[in-house]
Amino acid sequence: MTSSASFISLILVSSLLLASHLSLTGAQATPPLVRGLSYSFYSANCPSLETTIRDYLREIISSDFRAAPGLLRVHFHDCFVQGCDASVLLEGSTGNPSERDAPPNLTLQARAFVLINELRNRIHRACGPIVSCADITAIAARDAVFLSGGPDYRVPLGRRDGLNFATRDATLANLPFFGSNAQQLITDLAAKGMDATDLVAISGGHTIGQSNCASFSARLFPQDPTMDTAFGNSLRRVCPSITSSGITDLDVRTPRVFDNAYYVDLVNRQGLFTSDQDLFTDTTTRPIVTRFANNQTLFFQQFVFSMIKMSMLNVSTGTQGEIRTDCSRRNGATTYLKTSVDEEEGKKAAF
Repeated sequence: MTSSASFISLILVSSLLLASHLSLTGAQATPPLVRGLSYSFYSANCPSLETTIRDYLREIISSDFRAAPGLLRVHFHDCFVQGCDASVLLEGSTGNPSERDAPPNLTLQARAFVLINELRNRIHRACGPIVSCADITAIAARDAVFLSGGPDYRVPLGRRDGLNFATRDATLANLPFFGSNAQQLITDLAAKGMDATDLVAISGGHTIGQSNCASFSARLFPQDPTMDTAFGNSLRRVCPSITSSGITDLDVRTPRVFDNAYYVDLVNRQGLFTSDQDLFTDTTTRPIVTRFANNQTLFFQQFVFSMIKMSMLNVSTGTQGEIRTDCSRRNGATTYLKTSVDEEEGKKAAF
């Protein structure tokens, strides 16, 4: 083994030992809360909310790990398009296609939508129809991270569900593209109030999950010079042609563990997407990637900060939107729902 390879291995082992399952529920700095959200929003009205979600997802993820990246990805795709309002969960029709029908969302796991609706069923049976699908989606994403070995953290709650889904064009315009370079992604996220550090941190979600050949095969034929040669050879065995339909892990090192190995991949030129590898190639984001590759605790802290920040993008609160009785469709005109948030709880949620 070469000295450089030994050094990279040492980085990986050390960072894994440093914080394999960090809890960040109290001490870490968090972004300011958007008005209308609160960490105690359902404490009086649905105290079993988070336990119900975690217990169910622990059972699901232990039997099928793919559910974890599936739930995390739904939350990402929801928040980047018209805010975290569960609009990505809405079904469309042939004549009126929804966000789910837009090309980037066709690869979202169908089971993730089923799981979120099942969680909504369980929660509404226990507490009544007072918890939004948007809040359930945000908590499920957090638990997907935690149950994969990542950090635990508090999720601000009080989101309402959006009344409409975005158009196909709006969805395409707002979702980060796997073929984008770092500067384009920085520009895209800046429009949403997020910076380069946020970009690198939330990209760490690619430490779990898989992708099909169509998302990266253009880097293989011909091979992208920023890609490690041996890594490219291994990918061509999965995708022998540009039209292949194989599937591979996003993180070559520890694909079933939420850790900082994704950044070690980038340092070794083993990032799967252009949008991944260019984070290390670009001079703006390279130092951030290097810091996260060397320090898993630092990555976890920043990931939590940036995830909470993302989860508050353009949220509906108070009397805006609705609380859906079915996450996949708007409430009917005759549906009556009470929020069950009394005046005092509403005041707490406003800070």
